[in-house]
Amino acid sequence: MDLLQAATAVRENAYAPYSKFKVGAAIRSASGVIYSGCNVENVAYPEGTCAEAGAIAAMVAAGETELTEVYVIADSPAPVPPCGGCRQKLVEFGKPEVRVTMCTTDGKTLEMTLDEILPGRFVADHMANT
Repeated sequence: MDLLQAATAVRENAYAPYSKFKVGAAIRSASGVIYSGCNVENVAYPEGTCAEAGAIAAMVAAGETELTEVYVIADSPAPVPPCGGCRQKLVEFGKPEVRVTMCTTDGKTLEMTLDEILPGRFVADHMANT
């Protein structure tokens, strides 16, 4: 299974009874394993979980801490980028050149690197004096 297939499949499992906006994400780890996640809403907004965060959590739970590729898919008119919080989560585990492919269910795509989706990101070096 490739990343697009994994993200598409997991999107169907999204729990989105309030927004009806299902999102699927899949990441490839440095070992080549694919981890996926879907959004999980909660009636007490904003207590839900994003698809990207779910995929990262699955990767970390499996003992891995580096991602090398990301796919995100949603049923929208244009490719949906990760939210700001998920962008920060992705750069925690991926190098600046990691490719993020954002897709719609009807085949539109947009590709960017982590460096492009979160310029000026906060990194551990910012805490060097602590």
